[in-house]
Amino acid sequence: MDGRDGMRAADADREAVADRLRVALGEGRLDLHEYDERLQRAYAARTYAELDALLTDLPPVAPPERSTLAPVAAPAAGPLDGGAGPVAPAGAGGVAAHWLAEVWLPYLKVIAIVVTIWAVTSLLSRDLLYFWPAWVAGPWGAVLAVRTVTGLAGGEPRRQAIERECRRAKRERRRELRAGEPDERDDPRPAG
Repeated sequence: MDGRDGMRAADADREAVADRLRVALGEGRLDLHEYDERLQRAYAARTYAELDALLTDLPPVAPPERSTLAPVAAPAAGPLDGGAGPVAPAGAGGVAAHWLAEVWLPYLKVIAIVVTIWAVTSLLSRDLLYFWPAWVAGPWGAVLAVRTVTGLAGGEPRRQAIERECRRAKRERRRELRAGEPDERDDPRPAG
C-alpha cells in the first residue's frame, strides 16, 4: 500500500467528493458533461488516490470571509438573454431552454385547448363569442412571466439541472449496487 493513496475509500468519502464536484459545477468551474464524467468516476472509485485525482485541478473550498478571490459582480445583461450573462455559464443555454420549456409548455398546451374550445363554440353558434380564454391566459401568463424573470435572474435553470443530475447519479449508483448483489435465484442451495 502507498499509505493513504492505496487505502480503500468509504461511501462517505465518495459523497464528499461528489459534494465538492457539485460546488465546482455551481461555481462554473466544470460544465455538465465534465461534472457527469467525474461524478461517475467518483462513485466508481475504490481508493483515495482515485478520488483525489478528480479534484486535483479544483481549488479548495474556502468560506467567503477567508477567500482570496474577489466576489464577481453580475454582468448587466438582461434576465431573458437565453442563458448568457448571470443566468448560466457559457454553453449552458440548453439548460435555460430546457427550464423555460418546463415552465411554459403546460401553459401553452392549456391555452391552445381553451382557444380551440372558444373557436369551435364560436363557429357552431355562427357568432363571434366573447373571448373568455383571455381570463385563463392573462393571469396565468403574468404569473409565469414573473417566475421566468426571477428564475432566470436567480439561476434556477442551473440549480434544477444540478439537482436533476444528482438524482440521476444516485439512481445510477443504486442500480450499480443492486447489480453487484447476488440474486436469490442464482443461489444453488435449496431454500429451507
